[in-house]
Amino acid sequence: MNPYQDHKTITFVVPCYNSADYMDHCIGSLLTGSTDIEVIIVDDGSTRDDTPAKADRWQSEFPDIIKVIHQENKGHGGAVMAGIEAATGVYLHVVDSDDWLDRDALNVMLSKLRGFIGSGSPVDLMITNYVYEHTSTGTRKVIRYRGALPRNRIFTWNETGAFGWGQNLLMHSLTYRTQVLRDSGLKMPEHTFYVDNIFAYVPLPYVKTLYYLPVDLYRYFIGRDDQSVNESVQISRLDQQMRITQIMAEAVKLPGGAGNAKLASYMMHYLGLIVAASSSLAVAAGTPEALEQRRAMWEHLDATDRVLKVKLGFRQPLVLGTNLPGRVGRKITLTGYRLARRIYRFS
Repeated sequence: MNPYQDHKTITFVVPCYNSADYMDHCIGSLLTGSTDIEVIIVDDGSTRDDTPAKADRWQSEFPDIIKVIHQENKGHGGAVMAGIEAATGVYLHVVDSDDWLDRDALNVMLSKLRGFIGSGSPVDLMITNYVYEHTSTGTRKVIRYRGALPRNRIFTWNETGAFGWGQNLLMHSLTYRTQVLRDSGLKMPEHTFYVDNIFAYVPLPYVKTLYYLPVDLYRYFIGRDDQSVNESVQISRLDQQMRITQIMAEAVKLPGGAGNAKLASYMMHYLGLIVAASSSLAVAAGTPEALEQRRAMWEHLDATDRVLKVKLGFRQPLVLGTNLPGRVGRKITLTGYRLARRIYRFS
């Protein structure tokens, strides 16, 4: 007997906080006409618009598909965790309320997931492409995993290649088997931004089988002034960025905790990117308080794992380049960071 036959194929968790202006587009993109999907709208204490009422209307129109959770405000991490707890789908994907999924790509992915479930042995993680949609300029940038991942077949971490710059496994690209998330003990802090980095990092050692489906599924909206990836917003939330860095450093003791040498190498690289971003944002802020936060970050890394600190600080050129001493070093850091933002267009 297939243990998954009574489960929904996938749960889409949609955190919503005062999202009335754009949530309809997101939710509508998830509905395919089939009833084997589940959409959990988490109204995270919205008070400034009619997000709660809109969520309830969606549930009343599609009661077999859409569930609504109304909760006091807990931030993005608290909303995602509520969705994971309530999910009944074999798989789970988080879709932020200002983003959307491509309908054709979604149908292809669902067909593949149904096949895995029907086999009785579903893979632990499906990876798909995601697209930065720069709506103000009408341009887009697609993030693919050519060269890093085998395409259209089941594989393990041993079969992965080198991940290039910009080929990071982000929340947008990841469809986890729900039980993997639960088994990993994933916890995301409440009232904290940038928790998507924890989601894309902590569960990876629990993933044993993967599948890369090279379709452009997730459409990531870029353009709002108050968006969390806007540089000025990130600087104002530097303390939260530093908190995420600390949590990631403590979560998995590398390399042994990854359980696989290639995965450990990837996770070290990804953690290095987060450390480099934290350092760069502190330099961009330029205040004594921000630079003190950067110093405290390195003290924490040293206290957590001195070997990890050395590997990050002296063996990763990007991390080294974002922590150069003195005024000239900080100028080089800032120039490099802003050049990277323009090249990779992640804001």
